[in-house]
Amino acid sequence: MTFDRSSFRRRSTAGLLCLAIALPIAAARAGDTTPAQQLARWSAAAGAAGDAARGRAFFTGRHGGEWSCASCHGDPPLAGGKHQSTGKAIDPLAPAANDAAFTDAARVDKWFRRNCRDVLGRECDAREKADVLAWLLELKR
Repeated sequence: MTFDRSSFRRRSTAGLLCLAIALPIAAARAGDTTPAQQLARWSAAAGAAGDAARGRAFFTGRHGGEWSCASCHGDPPLAGGKHQSTGKAIDPLAPAANDAAFTDAARVDKWFRRNCRDVLGRECDAREKADVLAWLLELKR
């Protein structure tokens, strides 16, 4: 067997290019947190563990307005949804159906802030977040 330096160089370059592309994608998907860490954070802030039954009721309730969380995310939120006024597609919310769900703390905080204002007219408190996530973590595909 002979060693072909140019062939080796091409394969090495191609391998490095694939690695250079794959690493940032893997890092972006990995995020800086997990759904379990988010649940622990909100439960600690609330002073009590999240309650899945209360979370389901909160998620499906209209809270005096037109929309519930389920209006856009579906009930249960295991498939993609659609924003009620813009029609924009929404990825599945439940971690069982979306590996990226609740894995980026800044994104999670941003969307809870926006969505709670849409549904409640205010930000959700830590207990509400813990309850909803406790329920979402119980969902299975």
